[in-house]
Amino acid sequence: MTAPDARIPRALAAPAPGWTTSADVIVVGSGIAGLTCALRLREQVDRVLLVTKTVLDEGSTAWAQGGIAAALHPEDSPEEHLEDTLVAGVGLCDRDAVEALVTEGPKRVRELVALGAEFDRDAEGEIKLTREGGHHRDRIAHAGGDATGREISRALIAALHRVIDDPGIEVVEHALVVDLLQAGSDDGEVVGVTLHVIGEGQLDGVGAAYARAVVLATGGLGQIYTSTTNPPVATGDGMAAALRAGARITDLEFIQFHPTVLFLGEGSTGQQPLISEAVRGEGAFLVDGAGRRIMEGRHELADLAPRDVVARAILETMREQGTDHVFLDARHLGGAFLEERFPSIVASCRSLGFDPATDLLPVAPAQHYASGGIETDLRGRTSLPGLYACGECSCTGVHGANRLASNSLLEGLVFASRIAADIPERIAAGELPEVVVPATPAHAGGEGSGPGALLDSTQRLTVQRAMTAGSGPVRSANSTAATAGTLADLAALPPSTAAPGPRTWETTNLLHLGQVLTELAHRRAETRGGHVRRDFPERDDARWLVRQSVVVSPDRTLTVTERSMP
Repeated sequence: MTAPDARIPRALAAPAPGWTTSADVIVVGSGIAGLTCALRLREQVDRVLLVTKTVLDEGSTAWAQGGIAAALHPEDSPEEHLEDTLVAGVGLCDRDAVEALVTEGPKRVRELVALGAEFDRDAEGEIKLTREGGHHRDRIAHAGGDATGREISRALIAALHRVIDDPGIEVVEHALVVDLLQAGSDDGEVVGVTLHVIGEGQLDGVGAAYARAVVLATGGLGQIYTSTTNPPVATGDGMAAALRAGARITDLEFIQFHPTVLFLGEGSTGQQPLISEAVRGEGAFLVDGAGRRIMEGRHELADLAPRDVVARAILETMREQGTDHVFLDARHLGGAFLEERFPSIVASCRSLGFDPATDLLPVAPAQHYASGGIETDLRGRTSLPGLYACGECSCTGVHGANRLASNSLLEGLVFASRIAADIPERIAAGELPEVVVPATPAHAGGEGSGPGALLDSTQRLTVQRAMTAGSGPVRSANSTAATAGTLADLAALPPSTAAPGPRTWETTNLLHLGQVLTELAHRRAETRGGHVRRDFPERDDARWLVRQSVVVSPDRTLTVTERSMP
């Protein structure tokens, strides 16, 4: 069964911009990557515009339970962290990117502490370190037991509020990026973004924001599946805008499915409660309905094996036993310990009728993290001049085919800092000239590209169900071809009922990213990283030790390229 060819428009249908603004740099997103980048840039450029989709603290960072990984212990080393990351990435990590991550990571975490982030401490006052899947050392720093992301977000937002009256930085909340503005040159230079702002006065509705450089830090695409640990705002807006503008998108088929997401019953959709890997790091283990340990004999790290190994074991057990979930057993850890170490998880479980201290917790894999995205180099530069990306929407090559636990917050921290160093240097060198704001705001997409039809928001669940069934944790040539067919049919629907607006734009973004993800998943005829190919159950290094990239051509077709790994 052959997947139909996907066609992606170069812009979304949207009203003409009704207002304009400008800055030296626009940062889109307010997670760890966006906030870090904006704060550091503010110290070096005249004007930074930080825009965020809802409010400052509603991104994915705040939901991170496990922690942030770094070689902070004297007995640990960046070299060991490097090796664990490369193993988890299953041969597709960019070694130089990983070396930058693990070498600069400890310094960046300490800078976060200096900024005001309060990590949990041991009796000697040192940062308490724990272990998660794939790590051979205790190197996970956490805060509030299982509220690390929220504490990091709090510290960064507090730092932002300390300078909020500075005319050099402006924050616009409730601002959805619609598309990128380009100069019309052959190289696709990015000179700004179109935004839809739900506000009052001048910044209301669709407008055009211009800048010397645009930094996308818009997070993931978890809402592309029926079940995810991602918040509702994770609709891949930045990735989709970059895709339509012609930026190179890489490794998008590598979606990480977290092994232990609380199973709430058939038909439950949207954001699902995550049971952090750190619970297994403290001694919890997976069992089937008969109480048999699932991970014994499967991997040297047993329940702390890399996430793809654990997720695959759960999927195999579910398939063999005809069930839709397995169980996590944390009862032996005791109620007092669980409440102290994992207060948020315990409260969440109890609110849903489960007590980790007395009950087996039903769990199943659900979408958790996108290892691929907008391809960048080591300085955060994308394939389009003037466009940068960092955090989950980017693809630095750090994660390869499967992200190592707790490397995501570190990646956002390290590469945001690298971007914030690169942009001022390029401005000083005249490489990022000031943009002249036109009297009449431009449409996105470039001259003659034309917007594509929008997909009505009532079709979102259709996209999610197709992606979960065909391009989810278990795939095959037939399943991905069926998903591609469904998405092609949706893309061909008449747009008469799809009025431009945030919900419709989000749904269309999910459609476009689903088409690309499915195309790459269909092509990759092997099992590697976070998914299983039923028809190709083994890893195939002879053919597939390659990274796949996609670019949308001017005629709206997809051009796929492969690059072999060393």
